[in-house]
Amino acid sequence: MTIRACLFDAYGTLFDVHSAIGRYRADIGIHADAVSELWRTKQLEYTWLRSLMGQYADFWQVTEEALRYAFEVYRIENQSLFEQLMAAYLTLTAYPDVVETLNTLKAQGVGRYILSNGSPMMLAAAVEHAEIGDLLDGVVSVEPLRIYKSVPEVYRLGMETAGVEPAVEILFVSANGWDAAGASAFGF
Repeated sequence: MTIRACLFDAYGTLFDVHSAIGRYRADIGIHADAVSELWRTKQLEYTWLRSLMGQYADFWQVTEEALRYAFEVYRIENQSLFEQLMAAYLTLTAYPDVVETLNTLKAQGVGRYILSNGSPMMLAAAVEHAEIGDLLDGVVSVEPLRIYKSVPEVYRLGMETAGVEPAVEILFVSANGWDAAGASAFGF
């Protein structure tokens, strides 16, 4: 098998979704980890529900709605902290092995793309903050399709952007089991 392109999920795979809360752990208090987990869980659930209902909203709005829900559950009434956390989501920390992995693939001539539910604005900010833009051949958002992973059309968009066939030439990388399952069902 010859891998000509790697498609990476962004959130949870390249970028640590819990790093936003990590920066404000002291401000949130003892429930910081629970707030972070609930924020992420609701973010994903909202994308799945919106896809099923045909009620698309961009990932920034979904992220905001999910954080608002977590704040309500944990009775956090701090608008300034809410805004700081939303801003922090634009500058999530990249995992330590991201740069080395992308450099290795680049040296081997393998295409490197992000395929994400993230909105273009969010992805541009994350890529810029992580300083990995020059290591990527493209960043693909679901936004033009107005539907979220794990719908097959999303994976098809990634395949078409990379210009390679899924079963034999694309390696899909995701830390999210539901995403890996969707990609596998598509043929990656």
